[in-house]
Amino acid sequence: MAERRAQPLQPGDPAPDFTLASVNRDAPVSLASLSGRPFLIGLFRGLHCPFCRRQLRQLSAVEPALRAVGVETLAVVNTPVERARLYFRYQPTPVTLLSDPECRTHRDFGVPRAVFLSPDSDEPPQWPDRARLADFEATRINPTGELPEPAQPMRANDILNAMDGFELNETDSRIYTEHGTQLVGHFLIDAAGIVRWSEIEARFGPEELGVFPASREIMLAAGKLAG
Repeated sequence: MAERRAQPLQPGDPAPDFTLASVNRDAPVSLASLSGRPFLIGLFRGLHCPFCRRQLRQLSAVEPALRAVGVETLAVVNTPVERARLYFRYQPTPVTLLSDPECRTHRDFGVPRAVFLSPDSDEPPQWPDRARLADFEATRINPTGELPEPAQPMRANDILNAMDGFELNETDSRIYTEHGTQLVGHFLIDAAGIVRWSEIEARFGPEELGVFPASREIMLAAGKLAG
């Protein structure tokens, strides 16, 4: 497994090289193939994540406005390409979808994942690298306002999936088990391949899980890049 960056990429850092299979395009997409073109890239969990599916719909809605200012929109989904193609056949999107079932691109961009201390550990907790499971279990979230009341993050996933009629298949369940604590990152890359804006989910605590940048925030960052 590739080593994870100590910190997420910041404005001024070069974007890492990547080549990923596309879910809804004819050819793989790489950093080199995007050379000379600014782009927004969202790095998401798998299809099991209802918050990620909702954010993908938001990116679909904002994609025409981003395209109008010369910014391409990409989303990396932590799902094998064939599973992603099956799902998005019925949920089409103008966003360029890329498949990364191992979260290698997430690691290269420095997007963290929650790692829990053992119950008997004497280490001081620090989210997300040394999280305390009891704190996570006590967290309640309702980032989209759809839940009857705030719920524990994993329970919130289950409730929203049931509301959506989304049933995890064997592939989804495996990805959930292997990468369920992966966080989400959004990065705006300029034409020279340099990060100009970034946003990391739940950077300071689990109570911000499922909170992603709104369309207005994304467009504001893209407007500064275009300007």
